[in-house]
Amino acid sequence: MNKKLLVLVYVLIVGAAFFVGTRIQNAVSDDKTSAQVRKFSDALNITTRYYVDDVDSQKLTEAAIKGMLEELDPHSVYIAAEQLKRVNEDFQGSFEGIGVEFDIISDTITIVSPISGGPSEKLGILAGDKIVKIDGQSAIKMTREDVPKKLRGQKGTKVTVTIVRAGNKNPMDFEIIRDKIPLYSVDASFMYNNDIGYIKVSRFAATTYDEFAKAYQRLQGEGMKKLVLDLRGNPGGYLDQAFKMGSEFIPKGGKIVYTKSRITDFNEVYNSEGGKLTDVPLVVLVNSGSASASEIVSGAIQDWDRGLVVGETTFGKGLVQRQFDLPDGSAFRVTTARYYTPVGRLIQKPYEGGKYKSDLSRDESEGDNINHNKDKSDSTHPEFKTMGGRIVYGGGGITPDYIVKLDTLTPYTVALRRNNIMYLFTENYMQSNRKNIESKYKSYNAFRDDFNLSSSMMDDFKKFAESKGVKLNQPEYDKDKSFIEISIKSQIARDIWGNEGSYAIFVTSDEQFLKAITLFNEAKELSNLKK
Repeated sequence: MNKKLLVLVYVLIVGAAFFVGTRIQNAVSDDKTSAQVRKFSDALNITTRYYVDDVDSQKLTEAAIKGMLEELDPHSVYIAAEQLKRVNEDFQGSFEGIGVEFDIISDTITIVSPISGGPSEKLGILAGDKIVKIDGQSAIKMTREDVPKKLRGQKGTKVTVTIVRAGNKNPMDFEIIRDKIPLYSVDASFMYNNDIGYIKVSRFAATTYDEFAKAYQRLQGEGMKKLVLDLRGNPGGYLDQAFKMGSEFIPKGGKIVYTKSRITDFNEVYNSEGGKLTDVPLVVLVNSGSASASEIVSGAIQDWDRGLVVGETTFGKGLVQRQFDLPDGSAFRVTTARYYTPVGRLIQKPYEGGKYKSDLSRDESEGDNINHNKDKSDSTHPEFKTMGGRIVYGGGGITPDYIVKLDTLTPYTVALRRNNIMYLFTENYMQSNRKNIESKYKSYNAFRDDFNLSSSMMDDFKKFAESKGVKLNQPEYDKDKSFIEISIKSQIARDIWGNEGSYAIFVTSDEQFLKAITLFNEAKELSNLKK
């Protein structure tokens, strides 16, 4: 009995010591944090009291928060209250307004495209229309930032826009009742030919998976047997949306991604729930603008040997942020974990504080990289093996299985793009040719196959560019001629058939896409490696 009593007393003493020690450690930690808060408070109060001019204490506090987060990593950020609403709209998948995509052309708000199903489209507002007044007030020379403030607003409220349209002598007033406007993240989905489907995903927002599922189901109904998934330029977004998309390709139970943190509750594993595309031959297109959630999807596809990744090495963002709201309506995002591909690759490239280190570049020469021999040029990247036994590398983005670089544009073509010449020329051309094109070509496929830009039309284009201050450089024009022509042709298609028509035209000269559609046999063979 005495021995049992002694053991019990010993356990109680050890437990009490551990509890007290933990409390002391927490108290010390809290004291350290509190001391730094007091230090900042003292500095802010003294500065506010004695600085030579009046001080905006809110501005100084926000700058301090930004500086604090910049010391951590490149993706922990502060978001001011006025920015937060726009950021949330982008990822929630909707906003309230009149429903148009616009640009500022020659100081005038120009409708690039009315959003499908929105109030502007229902009223007959067209691409190319110019908004010259909003509620009777001139909109000429309005800044790009101020336009949403005037056109967006609570659902059910009204705004009157005065529009100038080519071919109409008099301006037209449209009274628009604002509504909830969807923001789509699947930019385009179509059948390239009888069996190859194409889906372009621009970001991973709250509605991305649902949009993607709807797109592939429609394409399967149209006969899709193979799929090109285009994630180029996709900066990422919601991790759960990437997981859901990845699940469509990976067998049920297969790991898609997992996260690691010093906080146990933030450690998560995402296993595939199984999908309807596990047997569809797949090629994924990526480039240096593909980041975060895009790398989760492409990394899982590569690790499982489920399809081929084609293009250029991705950005290399493997940090997970959580958003914390502040009382004044602002927020900040702080990195709470790192994410890893199924075989354990960390995609994050090296950084120090808020800046990336110079990229430890691998061999980016074009060609077959299915065994990732090109990646061996840099020994700093750790080696892993895919489910099928191929060697792949981590620590700096996803390197494609086939590397295809896009040609660099000449300074002449860069100037054309910077001055929006292709768009402006097309706008002028459509004023007198829209009806003829619409009556002659009943679909964008017919337009794609049968419409050609004549030499006289391109001569007119060069003259138009010079009238806008872009002097002709004939050798540079000749080098980029096919790109210039396809840009004009795809802009015409967008004017009539929207994004889907534009992408359907543009991929016909897209070197990365054209390589991708030749690789489906290799994609099939690779998928069989794990069986």
